[in-house]
Amino acid sequence: MNNYFVILAAGKSKRFQKKIPKQFYIYKNKEIVDHSIEKSVGTKLFKKIIVVTNNIKYFKKKKIHNSVKILKGGKERSDSSLIALKYLKKFKPNNILIHDAARPDFTIKLLKKLLNHLKKNIAVVPYINSKDSIKYKFKKELFNLQRENTYLAQTPQAFKFRKLYELAINEKNKITDEATLFINKNKKIKFIKGENTNVKITFQNDIRVNKTFFGIGFDIHRLKKNKKLYLGGVKIPFHSGLKGHSDGDVILHAITDAILGAIGKKDIGTYFPNTKKFKNIRSPKMLKPIIENLYKSNLSINNLDINLICEQPKVSKYRDKIINSISNLTNLNKDLINLKGKTVEKLGLIGKEKAIACEVVISITKYE
Repeated sequence: MNNYFVILAAGKSKRFQKKIPKQFYIYKNKEIVDHSIEKSVGTKLFKKIIVVTNNIKYFKKKKIHNSVKILKGGKERSDSSLIALKYLKKFKPNNILIHDAARPDFTIKLLKKLLNHLKKNIAVVPYINSKDSIKYKFKKELFNLQRENTYLAQTPQAFKFRKLYELAINEKNKITDEATLFINKNKKIKFIKGENTNVKITFQNDIRVNKTFFGIGFDIHRLKKNKKLYLGGVKIPFHSGLKGHSDGDVILHAITDAILGAIGKKDIGTYFPNTKKFKNIRSPKMLKPIIENLYKSNLSINNLDINLICEQPKVSKYRDKIINSISNLTNLNKDLINLKGKTVEKLGLIGKEKAIACEVVISITKYE
């Protein structure tokens, strides 16, 4: 395996009309660029993933996989692409894939297909045909183009590194994609069917949503001496734990119920009843299949607002750890998770430190 993956994320996104470049806009729970990074890292098909960006500060704040290298980008797309190629030359790559960060919905199946075709070709480019009638203007005349003969090129585009480098280093003009280098020099390209879902996000309305749903979750458990306390998947040092059929993690139980409520799928007890099978089950194992089914249905969490209701322990002391844990368990950006600590002014079971409760409000969006 001598494959490398380049993600171009240095554009200014003027047409997106947001204060931040589109590659850092939240889409399906995470920044658009993160979809490409996580997907390429997760495949384990690449020795290195190169991200070319003009926002180095953004990545310094993030936890980046050790296979990912961040490079400062250029003014134009072609400049950024060449920066990546020059950096990678010392690694003597065999294959290289160049991808636009604005296409977050490519599949792993497409990556494997590109690499497979690259075994017998020097350039492999995915495409789809236009669904619209196309007119071409030359001087003052208009011509109709046959849709079946028009190729809408997508990324990732795959190449033999040496040939791509040779063409790129000698190109004086600005190009809009790497396939152009090969076309300009009459080099053969293997075009393969791309994916209709692999859409490039250019304008705000390219991010299409159907509906937004809201859900409320609530859970309460008594405290029991000499039992481990888990909150949000984190083991908290405390004299008591939460009594329950499972580990009693009220935060994860409330999140699970909030999700199920938002999508109209009953409650946590329906899927994890008080039977021998689920005795002492850890709450992350209960949340995991609910989250997986949620994302398979093209539903995404917009945000979580959590109230942990207790006298002790103090939420502020463990807030960051709990938010990081929930972020990892839900694959949700931690900036979209809010955790508040609330007391009940010494009233009732909670006030007497005999119980802990949690309530959660969630917003979920269905994408087209």
